Amino acid sequence: MEETEQKIGMLGSGSWATAMIKMLGDNHEKKQVLWWIRKEEDLAYVKTYKHNPTYLSAVELRVDADHLFSDARTVIKQSDIVILNTPSAYLKDALKGVDAADFKGKLVVTAIKGIIPDENLIVGEYLSKIYQIPLANIIVIGGPCHAEEVSAEKLSYLTIAAKDTANAERVASVLRNRYINTILSTDVYGVEYGAVLKNIYALAGGICHGLGFGDNFMAVLVSNAIREMETCVMAIDPEANRDINASAYLGDLLVTAYSQFSRNRTFGHMIGKGYTVQSAQLEMNMVAEGYYASACIQNIIQRYNLEMPICNMVYQILYNKQPANVEVNTLASKLT
Repeated sequence: MEETEQKIGMLGSGSWATAMIKMLGDNHEKKQVLWWIRKEEDLAYVKTYKHNPTYLSAVELRVDADHLFSDARTVIKQSDIVILNTPSAYLKDALKGVDAADFKGKLVVTAIKGIIPDENLIVGEYLSKIYQIPLANIIVIGGPCHAEEVSAEKLSYLTIAAKDTANAERVASVLRNRYINTILSTDVYGVEYGAVLKNIYALAGGICHGLGFGDNFMAVLVSNAIREMETCVMAIDPEANRDINASAYLGDLLVTAYSQFSRNRTFGHMIGKGYTVQSAQLEMNMVAEGYYASACIQNIIQRYNLEMPICNMVYQILYNKQPANVEVNTLASKLT
């Protein structure tokens, strides 16, 4: 029997979306890849030159010009598997004109490591609430995985989380290739919330580094952060089968907290050096998801009455404009 061709739709054209387009192109399973690119000038460039002019511009992409679109709804309706890969703050805008019927019967994958800011929901919860997508059809992609290393074909691992393991494997099968290994998980909420929290902790690490704290302090900060993460995800979903030391949690936290490619660490470093939030955002060409996540996680902390001093420190600095050196020194007295 001839293998059925799967249609994979990608929404987003930032560095992570571009890296995933490369993954899909380097996976030899029979499939058709459709790609929504928001900016018409970028779309035209990719059609002509097979490179993204704005992100990972040196990477050659295996894309068919006829499968590139400026209309997100067209991509969604034609796809069997839809991968959402925009910054969380821009997802609602990307899905304008899309309704629940367009997602019916499809696997919907979130590669977004953030919270919808004005909804205070992780992406999976937002999709379920607004588009009535069954939880079994929502798949979450976790790390540890930086786009820059994927583009360089350095061996990397993705965690694919879904309540239905068959659906997780179906998504994993179109992503894995000679430099991408996949790990399956059923901890949908833990993987998604972990991906949100690690950005806040990386931002905290960047603030501390910008203030002049060294590796010794950073090690203590990260070891406290993983325990704080466990406190949060256990409060949200205590019944899940998870090991907080697994790659999707500790591994993703480590790479985001320490890597030169971490935009959240870079953003935090700028704040520690004295940049305002606005000036740091203007200087960066990419979205630091930890900034938006910090405000949203405060609601989780209050809802469950949690002790999360690292998240609180970041929130006080970013949103209440408290002096970074004062807040970090206060936090330092609480770390163990």
